[in-house]
Amino acid sequence: MPMASKLTFLQPILTSSRPFESQRSHSSCSRQNLLLTSTKPRIIINSIPQHQSSASYLSHSRTNTFLSPQFPHPSNRTRSVTARSQLPNFPLISPHDKWGTWTALFATGAFGIWSERTKVGSALSGALVSTLIGLAASNLGVVSCESPAYSIVLEFLLPLAVPLLLFRADLRRVIKSTGTLLLAFLIGSVATTVGTALAYLLVPMRSLGQDSWKIAAALMGRHIGGAVNYVAISDALGVSSSVLAAGLAADNVICAVYFTTLFALASNIPAESSTSVDDVSMNEGSVRADKPPVLQFATALAVAFAICKAGTFLTKYFGIQGGSLPAITAIVVTLATTFPTQFNKLAPAGEAMALILMQVFFTVVGASGNIWSVINTAPSIFMFALVQIAIHLAVILGLGKLFRFDQKLLLIASNANVGGPTTACGMATAKGWSSLIVPGILAGIFGIAIATFLGIAFGVTVLKYM
Repeated sequence: MPMASKLTFLQPILTSSRPFESQRSHSSCSRQNLLLTSTKPRIIINSIPQHQSSASYLSHSRTNTFLSPQFPHPSNRTRSVTARSQLPNFPLISPHDKWGTWTALFATGAFGIWSERTKVGSALSGALVSTLIGLAASNLGVVSCESPAYSIVLEFLLPLAVPLLLFRADLRRVIKSTGTLLLAFLIGSVATTVGTALAYLLVPMRSLGQDSWKIAAALMGRHIGGAVNYVAISDALGVSSSVLAAGLAADNVICAVYFTTLFALASNIPAESSTSVDDVSMNEGSVRADKPPVLQFATALAVAFAICKAGTFLTKYFGIQGGSLPAITAIVVTLATTFPTQFNKLAPAGEAMALILMQVFFTVVGASGNIWSVINTAPSIFMFALVQIAIHLAVILGLGKLFRFDQKLLLIASNANVGGPTTACGMATAKGWSSLIVPGILAGIFGIAIATFLGIAFGVTVLKYM
């Protein structure tokens, strides 16, 4: 038999080799197109339809840009091909990855606390460091800008931090112990109010729409009390999350410049030569507070949860929208004033836990923000806060000089207004003004206790109609 006749069974294979080669060359381009255009990690493709032959199907596949090469198998009419995209999935930590999200939040909060031991971190503050890291992480695709964990922080952990922070808010002790410093602090509060009104006239922030007067009221509360009041007022008035993050970022930068200015003004004021009795008692309390017993932590948490329950119940019962944080503040201040001895024992444990929870909150504020929105929004808020703080400082120093207050008293009072009890205590300790340490802390706590109500009232009655 001739050789050609012996090899006739190979002809179908040889004649069909070109379509397969064409399909291979085409599939190489298909994969590149898939990597460039596909955003899904898996693509399932059904092969040869039952009504088509293999040759006609392969010829038809040349026009399909998302097909990998399909080789007909005599035993299977249909088969699946899985194509995996080589692009990384963003965010790296899925919003549904609960353990990963909580790890990122608490790790960033811990880093913010640690950063205050460095020169850069102490200048920026741990709150700003945590906020900026959260903002960068969400916009670079490390964490999601929305997650169920964020809602838990805003709905549960933030309200829980408020009573933990205010266990020392005994108003009778504040009035008795602060003396002249309390009067200077009240002058500073008036200066902040005047500064808010004038700054809103000069920098109305009209690009923010209805959020403009709301963020102005929140910053007023921030510069009488602290960050807790800023959040409480923003929540009560319904400030949008992007404006909330932008306002916090802009204000933290202003505060860094402001504290530098305060220390410059205090550079020529000498330290005190003696240590007061109040300072000794405070130092003893700090030593005892270094290692508070587990029972104090457990009791402080239980009391804080009970106060939060009472506050949310009252707001729901009376139908007060966004009033849970002001209600919680009012309850804890009332209890701390009525039962000062019992609540003062819980204060060291409460303040330690509140610090951690607030750092986690600042991380969430940053992670929830859009960096382009912050860039577009922050300049107007930055100018507003700059004018507000400048007027505050000018008014408190001017009136203080008029009434012949000691300058270091005015500086600590202003610090307690803008920075709160922690920064007031830090400045008094750093400058060696030991007699002003305890009064500065109590004045700052007093500011936190009243700032939420002052900010909401001034915003609704004055700023809204300006």
